[in-house]
Amino acid sequence: MYNLPNILTISRIVVIPVIFLSIYIHSITWSVLTAVLFIIAAITDYLDGYLARSRNETSAFGRLLDPIADKLLVVSALLIIVANGMVHKISYIPVVIILCREVLVSGLREFLAEVNVGMPVTRLAKWKTAFQMTALSLILLGDTSKVFACSGEILLWVAGILTFITGYQYFDCGLAYVKGMEGKKVIKDEVKAATRKVINAAVKVKEVVKEKTKKASHKTTESIKKTSPIKKSTHKN
Repeated sequence: MYNLPNILTISRIVVIPVIFLSIYIHSITWSVLTAVLFIIAAITDYLDGYLARSRNETSAFGRLLDPIADKLLVVSALLIIVANGMVHKISYIPVVIILCREVLVSGLREFLAEVNVGMPVTRLAKWKTAFQMTALSLILLGDTSKVFACSGEILLWVAGILTFITGYQYFDCGLAYVKGMEGKKVIKDEVKAATRKVINAAVKVKEVVKEKTKKASHKTTESIKKTSPIKKSTHKN
């Protein structure tokens, strides 16, 4: 559990309170420290997965904590740049898109996990993460240079667009699975209904045959009763 990849993942969560303090501490030094910590944390996002695969140290704990650490780090950075007014208000749009997408994907993963269906990370989603982390890093360094601030805001829009596309792709896959489940349920219900109709029809046929057999048997018995006295009188003569 406490191997190097997992320690790197945990470190991303540990630095979040330190980064979050930049909402209350306003100085160039603290801004640089916040940005450096965020960049290091973003790099560990790549390193922990690479090390886990190369060292064959993948674990259920790591798979659980890795996406949680990523989301906490990104959400914290988004809150910081909004609270400190580090982007124009129009750029709140990609911020909201990113936040909504994180909630959407988390909900989809939770739902699909209940039915034992995985949701693999696409190549476009990896590009989205790269743009997202780079944009946030540059924006957090925005107090040191306007070039960083402008570049970061542009990349934030790019990340927002990619986030919207990947979010839609994930939602579409989840919706397709739900429709497939409902379709199977409808077919299953139709088969059950058809089977029930066949069974009911078979029962009715059985009852009709039984009734006709009973009537035929009754007629045969009556016929025998009617012919029996005649046979007896003929015998006496």
